[in-house]
Amino acid sequence: MVVRRLPAPARRLAADETGSAMVEVALVLPLLLVLAFGVVMVGRVTHAQIAVQSVAREAARTVAVAPSAEAGLPSAEARAVAVAQGHGLALDRLGVEIDPGAFERGGTVLTRATYDVHLGDLPLLGVVGVTVSSSHAERIDQYRSRAAAP
Repeated sequence: MVVRRLPAPARRLAADETGSAMVEVALVLPLLLVLAFGVVMVGRVTHAQIAVQSVAREAARTVAVAPSAEAGLPSAEARAVAVAQGHGLALDRLGVEIDPGAFERGGTVLTRATYDVHLGDLPLLGVVGVTVSSSHAERIDQYRSRAAAP
């Protein structure tokens, strides 16, 4: 059996590892960028979901403790706006629906809030649009006073 060795210049070229770090970076960097932007996206969506839940809950509670549906609806809308602003939500992308029902003792006030999360400023994820929503049912107290609050 005859074993042939590579000539000296070819052995040096095969042992040369310059540039291998650049190749590794070129392969790994896109994956790391997608992972980092994905974490930011999940954080934004989670924040928006928590904020939308708060908006729906506060709007329903405001109507449920109001003396009448006519007095409660404007207060609930104002409360929803205040909570959304407190969480840093853009009001033009927020939708709130409030259904006071028959507004009677033991009845239920239903609210639904939706919010469009924009991710256009994130590279690679700018084409993705996410809408988060939450609904909440708040029971009107069975034993509340019939007298209107001042």
